[in-house]
Formats: sequence, structure tokens, C-alpha cells
Amino acid sequence: MTSRITLGIAGALAAALVLAGCSAGQGVDLGDSGTGSGQTLVAAIGGEPDQLDPQKTTSYFAFEVLENVYDTLVQPDANLEMQPALAESWTTSDDQLTWTFTLRDGVTFQDGSAFTSEDVVYSYRRIIDEKLANAWKFSTVTDVTAPDDTTVVITVSQPTPNLLSNLGGFKGMAIVEKSNVESGDITTAPVGTGPFSVSDYVAGDHITLTANPDYWGGAPKLGGVEYRFISEPATALASLKAGDIDWTDVVPPQQVEQLKGDSAVTLGQTPSSDYWYLTLNEAKAPWNDVRVRQAIAYAIDRDAIIQAVSYGTAEPNQLAIPQQSVWYTEYDRYSTDLDQARQLLAAAGYTGGTLDLLATSDYPETVTAAQIIAANLEPLGIQVSIRQPDFSTWLDEQNSGNFDMLMMGWLGNIDPDDFYYSQHHTDGASNAQKFSDPDVDRLLDAGRVETDPTTRKDLYGQAATIIADKASYIYLYNPSVTQLWSPKVSGYDTRADRAIRFAGVSLND
Repeated sequence: MTSRITLGIAGALAAALVLAGCSAGQGVDLGDSGTGSGQTLVAAIGGEPDQLDPQKTTSYFAFEVLENVYDTLVQPDANLEMQPALAESWTTSDDQLTWTFTLRDGVTFQDGSAFTSEDVVYSYRRIIDEKLANAWKFSTVTDVTAPDDTTVVITVSQPTPNLLSNLGGFKGMAIVEKSNVESGDITTAPVGTGPFSVSDYVAGDHITLTANPDYWGGAPKLGGVEYRFISEPATALASLKAGDIDWTDVVPPQQVEQLKGDSAVTLGQTPSSDYWYLTLNEAKAPWNDVRVRQAIAYAIDRDAIIQAVSYGTAEPNQLAIPQQSVWYTEYDRYSTDLDQARQLLAAAGYTGGTLDLLATSDYPETVTAAQIIAANLEPLGIQVSIRQPDFSTWLDEQNSGNFDMLMMGWLGNIDPDDFYYSQHHTDGASNAQKFSDPDVDRLLDAGRVETDPTTRKDLYGQAATIIADKASYIYLYNPSVTQLWSPKVSGYDTRADRAIRFAGVSLND
């Protein structure tokens, strides 16, 4: 999920590469790159990363690991405002076309090599030149240069108010090491500048990180982090209570209320900036008819889906941006109305048929929702066939256009451009549904250069309304971020952007 679904999700972005170099059960010895003196925290995540190249993966499971391995030039704080990271400061020219970043002195990669401005240029050029998943974030960038070892200059073709969030919003924009990329080791043995380094990877079982004692932000308190792959919430919860793991985000939603009063665990919960949606493949008939898409939007029972997938902890929303955001726009067109759906289908001349719904077993909520959606659409004469491959296959199917409808989420969104441009602009990198509307393109293009916040909010509100009216996405809900950890864990905070940060965490006996 790009977003940051996937979300990553940072969200469902572009074609994922299958994990290379590791067969099931094969260990990868990466050496000891850290000597942290603290204990190892065991974290259970819902699935295995497809790979560990931050600039190529689109899997949230990968970013749960990579958040602690890599750095970006800037990074969001708890309020999702950009703060210094590898860049300690920056300035913009009067015409807003030149950004100058001053880098921290003395930063090294986890293998001991020096970090310089050339690493930033290499990382960004790689994304741009190889047209990787996040190349769209550089759409206004005309040049990236390194006048000296501690300075990076980024030139843009037009004012770009979201440049900082583009550069630091999530670890898909991480600064990588050239030799690590060229050797091919980055997919399973990445080298970053972050607080932990990957020291062991057994495919299908676990990934172990070791503390980086030379981390520029200070050596972590933990000696390391071990990620285990547990997809079943009941198993994760039982493991936590038994003391086999220390942290998890694989939480049974039906037990959230009960867990709030359970002294054996600590529950962290906060509203998220994520969203979950359905989309129909507009490259295929009849889904290219807006009336058919709108009919399905009217047929969907969002409340039933939310209750089933989250036991009511998620917030229904018919647009992407959640209510707590300053960029929120009100919209409530699609109440569940089968009569309206039937009228739209009749006007379109559609009398029923089959629908191939692409879910994924790696995100169980998509399978649960798909079953409800199938029941919702049956009275309209639409027979839903549900597929649920693993996420890597899901990505391949999405990117090849082999679906009628799919469900997924976008994670890690910060700027309004993150919620809409890549997904709905005609030239958007993640426009798998092949939506194209000249008014939406014009509004999204204008939003990218508008520096006045009020005007910018209005532009995105207009675009979002058209996107929903024409059912490019059928939005469902904004989930809460829900995580559990042992009372022995201190210094951990649940974040709205789902960034899993263990650098300041400690384990107490």
C-alpha cells in the first residue's frame, strides 16, 4: 500500500519488483554494521516486503522497515510539518525557482563511507532518469546540482509549494548509496544513513536491524529491531501478550475497545492521513461510462464496509482528505441508493454482467470489503468475482490493467498534491484506472504552483469534487492508525503518517 498505500504507501504507485536474491528460508548475512548496547525490539508487521530498495518498492511493509534504515533531506514531525534531516537548513530565491540546501557535516553511510551532496544528486537523478515510481515528485525540477560537498541546489521551472513534502514525505525519496545500487545488493542488503542497518534477512521469516552507533541523530537506545511477518491479528496479539514480540500494528479491530483497558498492552491510536478507495478500469467497457461508475458508487454500503473492516474505528469519507486536515473539503453525494443506481445503469444501457474485483490476501480488509461489495452489487445484476493474490501479484495486475475494479489504500499523504495528482491527472504515474478530465488536469496543475494557501485549497477542493462526481475513485473511509506494544516499550509514538520510528525507543526490564 503507496501507498505511502500503498499507501504508501506509500500507496499503489508503480510496478513492483519481486524479491531477488533470497529464496524462502535462505539467510542473508550482511555483517555487523552496528554495536548498539541496548536490547533488540521484536516487531510484528503484517507481511513481507517485496524488496528493500526504497526508490523502487511500493510496499508499506517495506517502508515499515526502511523508515529506520534511510534518511531523506527533510522529514515530517508529529504535526506533518517538514523539519531538517540530512539537510540542516535551506533557502529559496525571491522568484521561488531556486532552492539551496545545506547538508549536515560528518554524516556517514552505515558502511562507513562519507555522505556528500553527490549522493543526493545521484539519488534524485536515479529516480528521474530511470522513471521510478516517485519521478512525478520531480515534475517541476529542471536541475539538481552539487556546487560543493555540503550544498545541493534544486532548480524548478515554476513555484513548487510542495517541494519539501515531495522530498521528505516518505522514504521512497531516501538518499541511497551508489555502490549499493550498482552491486544490486540494495534489494536485500540496503545501505543508508539511518539509525539502524539491515544485518540479517531470512526470506519468509524475519529481517533484523542493528543499531548504527554513528547515526547523526545520536546512537539508538535499542541494540536492534527484528521484524517478523505475522498477517493474522489474533496471532500477533497472542504473541505480544506472551512476550514473544514487543510491538505490532497487526491489531484485531474487534478488540480495540477492550484493549484500551488492558494493562498487559499499550494501545496507540490516532486519526490517519490515509484513505481507502475503489476504482474501476476506464480502459474497459462498461466502466468507461461515468453513469455506470456512479451507479456502483451509489450501490456501495460504506457503513457496512467500515463496520466489517474496522469495527467502526475508521471514518467514512467520500473524498480522500480526512476531516482533521486543513485541506478537507465537504462532500456527501453518494448515499447508498439502489434506486438511483438502477436509474443510472438503465440510462447507460447496462443490464448486468460480471465484474472482476482485485483484492489482495496481504491486506485482509480488501477481501472483507470485496465480499460486502459483491452483495451490494448483486441486486443490480452484477456478479462479482473476487481475486485475492499476494500484493506483488496485485501490483502486477494493477499495472497491466488486468482488472475491472480494485480496492486499495494510499498511505503517508501530507500535501493535497499527494492525494490527487498522481492518481487522477491524465499523466499521473499512478492513474491505473486511466481517468482523464481536462478540468481536473487544469486544477491540479494550478494547485502545484499556487503559493497562496486559501487559493490553493479552493483549487484542490474543485478538483476533488469533479474526481468524486465522475467516480475516478469511489472513496470509502479514512482509517485510524492503531498499534500495540508491550508496557516495557518507552519512547514510541503512534503517528498520523504511519511512519514507524524506533530511533528513540528503549526497552525496560
